[in-house]
Amino acid sequence: MDWRSVKFDWNRARAFLVTAEEGSLSAAARALGMAQPTLGRQVDALEEELGVVLFERVGRGLTLTPGGLELLDHVRAMGDAANRVSLTAAGQSQSIEGTVCIAASEIHAALALPPILAKLRRAEPGIRIELVASTRASDLRRREADIAIRNFQPTEPDLIAKKVRDIPARLYASPAYLEKIGNPRLPRDLRQADFINIDGAGAYMKGLGALGLELTERNFPILTENHLVMWELVKHGLGIGILDGVLGDEEPRVRRVLPDLEPLTFPIWLVAHREVNTSRRIRVVFDLLAAELAGP
Repeated sequence: MDWRSVKFDWNRARAFLVTAEEGSLSAAARALGMAQPTLGRQVDALEEELGVVLFERVGRGLTLTPGGLELLDHVRAMGDAANRVSLTAAGQSQSIEGTVCIAASEIHAALALPPILAKLRRAEPGIRIELVASTRASDLRRREADIAIRNFQPTEPDLIAKKVRDIPARLYASPAYLEKIGNPRLPRDLRQADFINIDGAGAYMKGLGALGLELTERNFPILTENHLVMWELVKHGLGIGILDGVLGDEEPRVRRVLPDLEPLTFPIWLVAHREVNTSRRIRVVFDLLAAELAGP
């Protein structure tokens, strides 16, 4: 290979790739953690180096030119290769000090992880934790996180996963709300009850129906797909919600609704990239999370 024929800088190619994926210079600058003018200069310099116009301005955004579109797949392949190099290098690290990024839902980040992370900080003070709380599944292959706590099994071949346990999801409400609706004892007693909806697609209502609850859309006057917000609404007496029974039973401001009702169940999976998981630092956090989330 004639290395002298390669006339462009990878940092400028990366600036082009992220700008193309984000759709604007401002969004790309935020993604890369750099100033927008600096990013713009890198893209301009790449265009000058290659002799190709890469973007056209459309309103406040950018659109790829035919030339830019033709180059994008090649630059994306370069980005994937660079990411694999980074992952492999991180996997070889045996240092116990450094940062580990954990991605989890809001409810697990707020309720389940604090005591676990406190234990980790006592045992390994050199490990810094970055906690990403979101309902969106982080892309571990793009290093959006090192470890993810998920409720579904990953299918990507380059990820490894450990099923921690099945969660018994139970119904909860405040004592005041239960008294308001007559302290229900049987599923039919909930026909007029209000539930906090956490799924606009209707799967939650169908799941409750499978447990024998005869509910309609009128039983779900409030919708939020943020489970932490749902839990706060339940504690304030706005209706019935559902939560991991281990976490729900620890909250003194709520009680189980129909304690003998069969719970809905869903799994907890701990996921990491196959190469990253060979890192001693990542392995320590992964193993601690697996042990603690498994419960007593």
